[in-house]
Amino acid sequence: MVELKSSLVRPSRRTVLKGFGAGLAASTLGMPMVARAQSKGTIKVGFITPSTGPLAPFGETDGWAVGKVKEVLAKGLETASGHYDVEILVRDGQSDPNRAAEVTGDLILNDEVHLIVPASTTDTVSPAADQAELYECPCLSTGAPWQAVIFPRGGADKPFNWTYHFFWGLDEALNTFVGLWNTLDTNRKVGMLFPQNADGETWGNKEYGLPVPTQKAGFEIVVPGYFQPRTNDYTAQINAFKQAGCDIVGGITYVDDFKTFVNQCAQQGYKPKAMTVAAALLFPSGVQALGPLGDGMSSEVWWTPAFPFKSTLTGQVSRDIADQWESETKKQWTQPLGYSHAIWEVAIDVLKRSANPLDRAANRDAIVATNIDTLIGNVNFAKGPHANVSTTPIFGGQWVKGEKWPYDLKIVDNTVNKLFEPEAKMKPLPWSA
Repeated sequence: MVELKSSLVRPSRRTVLKGFGAGLAASTLGMPMVARAQSKGTIKVGFITPSTGPLAPFGETDGWAVGKVKEVLAKGLETASGHYDVEILVRDGQSDPNRAAEVTGDLILNDEVHLIVPASTTDTVSPAADQAELYECPCLSTGAPWQAVIFPRGGADKPFNWTYHFFWGLDEALNTFVGLWNTLDTNRKVGMLFPQNADGETWGNKEYGLPVPTQKAGFEIVVPGYFQPRTNDYTAQINAFKQAGCDIVGGITYVDDFKTFVNQCAQQGYKPKAMTVAAALLFPSGVQALGPLGDGMSSEVWWTPAFPFKSTLTGQVSRDIADQWESETKKQWTQPLGYSHAIWEVAIDVLKRSANPLDRAANRDAIVATNIDTLIGNVNFAKGPHANVSTTPIFGGQWVKGEKWPYDLKIVDNTVNKLFEPEAKMKPLPWSA
């Protein structure tokens, strides 16, 4: 057998054709057989994800990625202080903040984990981070706009000691929407669609929400009354948008609400040139639920197979990871997949660099010193914009008719991040032609 240290060196594309496990065999790497190093102990990592409940689509790819990482770590981990076994303890946050807090506290106090890794959604990350801060356990998280994780927990005034988060920010997402709209020939009137809940109040906030960058860019906005989630009647919003002649609709909704809204727009003859909505259009299933009306819908983009970055674990590029997911699950790739992989790139890198992976403070210090290029881009907490945050790329995307799947998400705007050129140009919705 070989030491894992050898397997974690970035291999060539040939060595990873079969995925994560391809780099583990000595025969594949062409290296001599050597004795396994004696373990200095077991590193315990607690992983919390919404496997069930309404937020489960955000965590759908997490379990698959964990399975691959367990294969990578089957022979242990070679670190700066020696060789260790690694145990990953997975817990379902059940899409419930209280449950996420409960399982995190149990992992820290009873399982005595050395690192907490909550992934996907504010309702999972924030309560887990609170427990980690309370019980002084290093916490590495992703999958939620960083302001939503930092500010409500009091981080605006004082940095945290134990909790660190990498993801894009709400301000960047909002500017991505504006970037998309600037690429179209419109009358620059935007009808804003917000639900009467925490998401709607955040995105619709007049001091830091979507209205701010939209008006700053010279667009006129129309904000009718917020709608009640699960409503069956959007006549008030549609009439307001029609009367103002809004060529654009922007905001945040969830799949069922947006489907009802779009269908009623079609029925009532309201056909804007662009509809750019967060949440509802994140997953392929949300677009497919619209049927033919899904063509041309737009949203922010976390990650797609077009990202040119390479995995530090396997050498695979984003396209390889997406293809492997689709081949094994028979499902279309989704945006969280890149982060499901990247969070383990960062976590393993932290443990490898730690002066003592069995010491929580040493692991925390290793997180602070992180500077790694992952499948979703660079993660470096020294760059800010907050002491506990590393921001990641975000782009503007549009759903177009696909070949293998009903719709494909194409990057059409790089206003916020110039890391690479768009794949295509933004087009008006077909019904507006």
